[in-house]
Amino acid sequence: MRTPRSVSLSRRGVLAAGGAVGIGALLAACGGSKGSAGASGGGKGGPWSFTDDRGQKVSLPETPHRIVAFTGTAAALHDFGIDDQIAGVFGPTKLANGKPDPQAGDLDIDKVTILGNAYNQFNVEKYASLAPDLLVTNMYEPGALWFVPDDSKDKITKLAKPVAITSSRVPLDRIIGRYAELAASLGANLKAKKVTDAKARFEKAAARLRKAAAAHPVKVLACSGAADFFYASNPGINADLMYFKSLGVDLIVPDHLDKGGYFESLSWENADKYKADVLLLDNRTATLQPKDLAAKPSWAKLPAVKAGQITPWASEPRFSYAGAAPLLESLAQAIEHAKKVN
Repeated sequence: MRTPRSVSLSRRGVLAAGGAVGIGALLAACGGSKGSAGASGGGKGGPWSFTDDRGQKVSLPETPHRIVAFTGTAAALHDFGIDDQIAGVFGPTKLANGKPDPQAGDLDIDKVTILGNAYNQFNVEKYASLAPDLLVTNMYEPGALWFVPDDSKDKITKLAKPVAITSSRVPLDRIIGRYAELAASLGANLKAKKVTDAKARFEKAAARLRKAAAAHPVKVLACSGAADFFYASNPGINADLMYFKSLGVDLIVPDHLDKGGYFESLSWENADKYKADVLLLDNRTATLQPKDLAAKPSWAKLPAVKAGQITPWASEPRFSYAGAAPLLESLAQAIEHAKKVN
């Protein structure tokens, strides 16, 4: 998998014991329920098609009315104005305290059916009961549907055609553009004030980050903390880091990448391998945060840690202008106040 989180999570079965009973009947029942009474939608009438980033053209007799999506994907579509069409989500959606996971963005998680809240959780029976028209998710590895379990993928993709938007190996702004295209095809108005205001904020934040990087040439390491390893992330493959680098941020490139190319795994004894002035630290709930890392002597000795130059990194960004603008602003602010410590 692409990140330390996905490997560290326990792999639980998608269906409870006996849960597969009735799947066949549900599959058959869904065939005639598309666009049935009660389905809400905002798309244009007539046939609909979209060519995704696998190069696969998905065609339907009408604009999808009932969409199921990875949580972060649904949140991005919501930012572009796709709301009532989102029937269900899968992936990190709700925290233990009941509040929305950061990946849910501004999505109203009480209005959607949650099919699974963690990696390898996807309730196929519940999914079938939603009579989905379309499945949408990210694609971090070529051809792979993000958070769609391999052991139930065939059942899931028979229920509704999937659309995958690449989430790595191309810069953040290009991916946001692809989400805008998808949202527009589904009926979103990209000229709506909510969308244009978010785009203006994104562009302003990008200009601020470019200016900060030029005025404060500090070295930045994107990283993630786990119990046994310190992960140094690769700005040549992560979409957000690629974009930050294109704006002039001096991001450190690890020289011994793990399989997949997303990061280099360092033992904590070697956490000081790269001389960073600023640490862009993975802030996902499954990764260790500064308070958790404080007990590790090698962490406490890092110059950036001593200087307090740590800023949070949303390593699975929301691919919308509204989702990405705060990330640019946060990094710009960190760099503006940083000093060289190496």
